Amino acid sequence: MVEGNGCCKLAGPGYGTPLEAMSGPREALIYVTCVYTGTGREKPDFLATVDVDPNSPTYSKVIHRLPVPYIGDELHHSGWNSCSSCHGDPLADRRFLILPSLVSGRIYVVDTKTNPKAPSLHKVVQPDDIVKKTSLAYPHTSHCLASGDVMVSCLGDKDGNAKGNGFLLLDSQFNVKGRWEKPGHSPSFGYDFWYQPRHKTMISSSWGAPAAFTKGFNLQHVADGLYGRHLFVYSWPDGELKQTMDLGNTGLIPLEIRFLHDPSKDTGYVGCALSSNMVRFFKTQDGSWNHEVVAISVQPLKVQNWILPEMPGLITDFLISLDDRFLYFVNWLHGDVRQYNIEDPKNPVLAGQVWVGGLVRKGSPIVAVTEDGQTWQSNVPEIQERSLRGGPQMIQLSLDGKRLYVTNSLFSTWDRQFYPELMEKGSHMLQIDVDTEKGGLKINPNFFVDFGAEPDGPSLAHEMRYPGGDCTSDIWI
Repeated sequence: MVEGNGCCKLAGPGYGTPLEAMSGPREALIYVTCVYTGTGREKPDFLATVDVDPNSPTYSKVIHRLPVPYIGDELHHSGWNSCSSCHGDPLADRRFLILPSLVSGRIYVVDTKTNPKAPSLHKVVQPDDIVKKTSLAYPHTSHCLASGDVMVSCLGDKDGNAKGNGFLLLDSQFNVKGRWEKPGHSPSFGYDFWYQPRHKTMISSSWGAPAAFTKGFNLQHVADGLYGRHLFVYSWPDGELKQTMDLGNTGLIPLEIRFLHDPSKDTGYVGCALSSNMVRFFKTQDGSWNHEVVAISVQPLKVQNWILPEMPGLITDFLISLDDRFLYFVNWLHGDVRQYNIEDPKNPVLAGQVWVGGLVRKGSPIVAVTEDGQTWQSNVPEIQERSLRGGPQMIQLSLDGKRLYVTNSLFSTWDRQFYPELMEKGSHMLQIDVDTEKGGLKINPNFFVDFGAEPDGPSLAHEMRYPGGDCTSDIWI
């Protein structure tokens, strides 16, 4: 039984502990949000069901597509209506996948239980209703709560101003309930969030003003204060903003944020995209929170034939294995996926690295320049005689920690700006085999999902979710 729920012994969704989850069944399906918004194709975005069972005749193929009913949504992240935070509630059910639309502001609720291989649309939460009741827009991260509510971070107001951001609450029937945070306690920027109930804390991160990032990345906008560099510490579940941590120039554009999975732990990490640092945050003896740049700092590459003389790695996604042993992250621009041993959270050690794309690959006009003036480019393999496109962006790890799935779309406007070939050829999805004993990463040559071969034309693939839960959606209390 999960501590803190006060529920009976009958189990609800998910698992009692993170270690118990590692012994769960192997994933057979994975849901992927796929985007036509911003590609020039007037088609609705869709949710793809991908067969990831190696014993299936349709392994590594899209076996179902659920198009949403509107055009121009930009499906992005996703989450569940119920997860391991509700494990102590036998009435809770992990049935509905929540799909916030970053551009249109709609939130789709998808039934994945009636037919897991062919999910169906259950409900649409319209942006007008959200704006009318909360003034929130640009929904992003979705997490289920033990109460049965769903909480969604929203990145701004309907006009794209960051100052209008905050946290939306939907009730168990997906009706707009209101804002989560107390009045006057909204952060200055919004993006991701993670809560750790045993420490009565939620911490959120900060991307930027939607009015800025929806138009593409402009470095001047960083200097103009239109992008974030702060973490916001809230009391949980009260919604009172207790502390703001300024990460400074070492923490520009902090995106994905994760506590360690062990609910007793009071430390976690945030990936700072533009600075390309992993920043560790932790609780101090006086109960406040502090931060430090740990031994994960991706140095910018000196390059030729690019828009700037130096290229950041751009850490856009990361996750932590359920046993809190390994941390994985991507460098979307450099093109590599990394594995670090974090058994000592203060001193991560590089354990594995693999190149799966990027702007400095062989054959690209862009070359990196070493300190002694030599030029180099990364070796990116072909998979099933196909060249890999773009850079690694979203990742998802199997429950047992042995398989890492990778897609390559960040946001359609940024995809067009940095990897225009994705507009023409679409995304793909890879699977990387993980050595969980000694460390190490290796591309699985038998797995390749080509979203460039979609019936309605090439699409952009983003977030991934397993029907049984995963290490980026489940929170233990």
